[in-house]
Amino acid sequence: MEIEKRLTVAAAPAQVWALLLDPQVMAGAVPGMKSIEVISPTEYVAVMHQKISFISAKFKLRTRITEQRAPEYLCAEGTGEDASVASSLKQRSEVFLMPTADGGTELCIKVSVDLLGRLGTFGLSVMKTKADRLWEEFGANLKARIEAGDLPSAASAPGAVAPAAPQPIPAPGVPASAATPSAQPTPTVDQPTASTVASTAAPTVSVSLPADVEVGGLWSRLLGGRGRRSLGSGGWAGRCIRVELRQLDRTVSVEWPIEMADQCRAWLREVVGRA
Repeated sequence: MEIEKRLTVAAAPAQVWALLLDPQVMAGAVPGMKSIEVISPTEYVAVMHQKISFISAKFKLRTRITEQRAPEYLCAEGTGEDASVASSLKQRSEVFLMPTADGGTELCIKVSVDLLGRLGTFGLSVMKTKADRLWEEFGANLKARIEAGDLPSAASAPGAVAPAAPQPIPAPGVPASAATPSAQPTPTVDQPTASTVASTAAPTVSVSLPADVEVGGLWSRLLGGRGRRSLGSGGWAGRCIRVELRQLDRTVSVEWPIEMADQCRAWLREVVGRA
């Protein structure tokens, strides 16, 4: 199945690029997104719930960015499966950002999807109708974020830190699994919905660090001035920084590799600053 969709938004291409690579934004904007586990700047594992006709599917999607030219082009490939409905998919997506005469951006996405199993038995019209609805909802959520004036800078967007690289780095749903296939601890982000993002209620922040990490500066302020953070033998393990943001009835949990502490601080400054 081939899908091509377009959307015009009132933000510059660089700002839209930063939004697309911001896990907090995408988890709130993409319909049905429940969690995103970030393996590296270019690798993600996400859990997405969708209902197609009478079947409710819960896909575990593995996506890898294969090419990116900021702030105008991105290509990603991915696979997913849901054993409960005996279905799987393979997809390739291309995203194009083009400036408009009034300073906005035209966002174009081209997607090629192969759907196998029970879901693959549905007709093309059913699948395209579902795709149209998802795109409309995504566009409305993205526009709402932009119209709220809550635009991250390209430098602070977690996924925009670096181009393709095989090293762990952060980026992004609601309750996420912590399973990590790599030797390094991987970040898991439980993201709020778009309505939470737009909320004026300030989030509370808690940070958990490995017991052997010295805490100072921003870490010290966030942790109440303590010099070290020890989780004990029954606490959360691994050399990762875990951040929890609580806002109203939503909780965002982000796990960062300890090697990416600088990027974590930059992200926290932006989040706390917006609050």
